Amino acid sequence: MPISPNQGSTGGGTPVTITGTNLSDTSAVTFGSKPATSVTNVSPTEVTAVSPSGTGTVGVTVTTPGGTSNPLSFFYVGAPFKSSLGTTSGPLAGGNTITINGTGLSTATSVSFGGVTATPTVNSDSSLSVAVPAGAAAGPVAVSVTTAGGTNNGLSYTYVDIPDIGTISPTSGPASGGTAVTITGTNLDSTDSVTFGGTAAPFSVINATTLSAVTPPGTAGPVDVVVTNPAGSDTEVGAFTYVAGPGI
Repeated sequence: MPISPNQGSTGGGTPVTITGTNLSDTSAVTFGSKPATSVTNVSPTEVTAVSPSGTGTVGVTVTTPGGTSNPLSFFYVGAPFKSSLGTTSGPLAGGNTITINGTGLSTATSVSFGGVTATPTVNSDSSLSVAVPAGAAAGPVAVSVTTAGGTNNGLSYTYVDIPDIGTISPTSGPASGGTAVTITGTNLDSTDSVTFGGTAAPFSVINATTLSAVTPPGTAGPVDVVVTNPAGSDTEVGAFTYVAGPGI
């Protein structure tokens, strides 16, 4: 006489189906010493019930006018605890795989990003991997994990849109570097690198539309300026020109 599923939340409320024979006129289903919160006799071979609260492993029995069945094992599982996201931001288009760390994750069936669900790959009881679904808009969303033990919330993931460079000022400076440059545009608040001619420049994020950078040394002539964030990069071709110093 199998039971499906054979595990559920310690808080109870898990619907289970018990199949077997001679189940007509079932009067009770018991989980350990506790009666099920709801019992439905579907047919002579099937009974459905809702588990009460409990802990550990308990025996589930069915009682009919003919007696009480042998017990079936049912495992109570605690709600998951999530301690961290391996990556806390990514592209609005989704598709990147992140790791979620915590405990009680071995029975995870879904991960929700702002209400959009994805199916995870369980690595262990303390780790799972999931491909992030596409987001509706740039910004933070709540992340929740659902397991046989329930759903746990409390983590946040930020969707990031690709940066877009608008203007660069000034557009030229000495090849020795050191020119303070202001870059304006959109989606700049999650910038993680700025390069001039492929060389990384020190920068500061002012706000979502403004960056401040200092040019590194370069070779005389125009170079590309590239702004990158977790969603991707935007390139302004030949947007800054290095000017050679005078020679005597």
